Amino acid sequence: MLIHNVFFWLKPDLSETQIAAFRRGLETLKTIEDANSVHIGTPAAVADRPVLERNYNLCLTVLFKDVAAHDRYQAHPIHQSFIENFNELWAKVQVFDAD
Repeated sequence: MLIHNVFFWLKPDLSETQIAAFRRGLETLKTIEDANSVHIGTPAAVADRPVLERNYNLCLTVLFKDVAAHDRYQAHPIHQSFIENFNELWAKVQVFDAD
């Protein structure tokens, strides 16, 4: 199994409409066949502690059967379309992949 975590820091001047469109764009990634499970979330309302990172806007977590499934997902037209259509809305993206 491979767990693909993507954290998005959106540009601060985005409208609510742009943010909603970005979230809808993330939702399209759920339709990619190789994505076994997809969760889209925001920073959780948990108690502050020194190791907690919560200044991101949205997090995407995708579970894959294996690295080959991850690689097909990366090349998939829906994923490529998401990047093309929404990359100008984020200020920073950080990816953490774990097996």
